[in-house]
Amino acid sequence: QVQLVESGGGLVQAGGSLRLSCAASGRTFSNDNMGWFRQAPGKEREFVAAISRGGAVPYYAEFVKGRFTASRDNAKNIVYLRMNNLNVEDTAVYYCAAGPVMALATTPDDYTYWGQGTQVTVSS
Repeated sequence: QVQLVESGGGLVQAGGSLRLSCAASGRTFSNDNMGWFRQAPGKEREFVAAISRGGAVPYYAEFVKGRFTASRDNAKNIVYLRMNNLNVEDTAVYYCAAGPVMALATTPDDYTYWGQGTQVTVSS
């Protein structure tokens, strides 16, 4: 059974940092392109970052460039999202996803597997 499990969310003050982790099991995720998305209350799920199989050059949404860093450890089947300089607008449930055919895919429909999400709340 394929599973993606996110962790690392929580409550942080504006300007603070968090590192999200996504642990994968049930398949060899080193073969998969991966992505991070987020969904705030009342809003659609939106793309945050994507990282290809090798993890060489991640791709980011404009609003997180310079603040967020995606990385992966294929030996451990874990994908990370380091988030710095968080602001209130970053408050959302963050999801990792796997499986798009195209590397660095930005649309949720491109992804096959999803985690349950982890809540990130940024206070002012």
